[in-house]
Amino acid sequence: MEIITQNHSNEIERNEKIQNFSKKFHLSSILKACGAYRHKGNSTLSLFIYMVGLIFNNRSMYMDMQINQNKAFSKDTIYRFLNDARINWSKLVALLASNVIGFLKPLTDENRRNVLIIDDSTYARPKSKKTELLANVYDHADHKYVKGFRLLTMLWSDGATSVPLLYRLMSTENKKNRICEASKCDKRSTAYKIRQEAQMKSTDLVIDMLKTAKKYSHSAHYVLFDTWFCFPDSLIKIKKLGYDVISMAKKTPKQLYCYDQQMLSLKDIYKKCKKRPGKSKYMLSVLVQVTKGTEHTMAKVVYIRNRNNRKDYLCLISTDINLTEEEIIQTYAKRWNIEVFFKMCKSYLKLTGECKSVSYDAMTAHVAVVFTRYILLAYEQRCQTDQRTMGELLFYMCQEITDISLTQALELLLSCLKDFLLSENIISETEIQKLLDKYIDTLPAEFSSGLKKCA
Repeated sequence: MEIITQNHSNEIERNEKIQNFSKKFHLSSILKACGAYRHKGNSTLSLFIYMVGLIFNNRSMYMDMQINQNKAFSKDTIYRFLNDARINWSKLVALLASNVIGFLKPLTDENRRNVLIIDDSTYARPKSKKTELLANVYDHADHKYVKGFRLLTMLWSDGATSVPLLYRLMSTENKKNRICEASKCDKRSTAYKIRQEAQMKSTDLVIDMLKTAKKYSHSAHYVLFDTWFCFPDSLIKIKKLGYDVISMAKKTPKQLYCYDQQMLSLKDIYKKCKKRPGKSKYMLSVLVQVTKGTEHTMAKVVYIRNRNNRKDYLCLISTDINLTEEEIIQTYAKRWNIEVFFKMCKSYLKLTGECKSVSYDAMTAHVAVVFTRYILLAYEQRCQTDQRTMGELLFYMCQEITDISLTQALELLLSCLKDFLLSENIISETEIQKLLDKYIDTLPAEFSSGLKKCA
């Protein structure tokens, strides 16, 4: 009896889909633009596509190499490719996402509020000891410090599809919390730059990421984030960049807003104002002035009930004061897409379990591979589920409808009515026919003559 191998019949079809995806969005040109050149041996495109498609075959790289021993490259070739410090992996994701966003943009209405969502998630490496830039980072989900990194991510979303645009694998700016330091590299290189960014404050790095996003995001006008980034200084800086912010605001007494010519906290403003009666979608809406030094901007604060605690309330702040309260709530609801994104990457795309390397370059490359997998799945999902892909079926249906004239349609309806009355035994067939004849006589001549001919 022969051993059943892990070669599945649909593996070829999956590889073809990945190849078509790379051709459609010019992945080869993107790799070259990011510094991924072939010096000898296999092309960088074939290596990258292999890493992207590995998870869809449900095999590790070790098992795949054991089964397909006729591979044109070895695992050492993959390791050298991922550890190449000359490749700008974050730029690769940004360029690929930009091409996909350009494809998605015509599929939605121009009035749709496309957004940029910013959040971070824990990239845990609990068993690591010598991983480059490894740090003790705070996990907000479990409320404790863990060894690893924070994956700061910017997601573009139109509400139907979400695409990762930019990312940074963050260590910490506090030297006391860093377990391992960065390796030495040329200060002119991309490797040195990303290591310096990993040690910056997140609030400063987000501003730089938004400046970079101007080159790649086509139609996003709003930036969404949670309370961790909602500071007056940040709101004013992002407004200057040309984006409007919709965020969950902190109710801390230290954070003040100008209302009624007074500097008040959100709790004091809530106590001072009259609430909306009844079970409305929101309890209160006020205009405030966000101030930092000599700079200021207007914002709208919407107080909504906390579903988990009816006695509590949440505060949403928007620097676009022309939006209605319902539009602010609806737009901020898109922020949940990034939570789904992190769940998908960690649970299904092996964000934290596949890469065991201690090199910061390899970990950054692995994140780019995982994000490319997600972009591929998002593109396929949009192609499979978007109603606009059913245009040909709609065209055929319209042809069927035009084949039936209005007179024939009326005849079908009247015959159905006649059959129903006969089945119920309400009146006799002769009386039904008399009633139908009277109804036909009342119709316009062009319809009545046609129905009489059909009868």
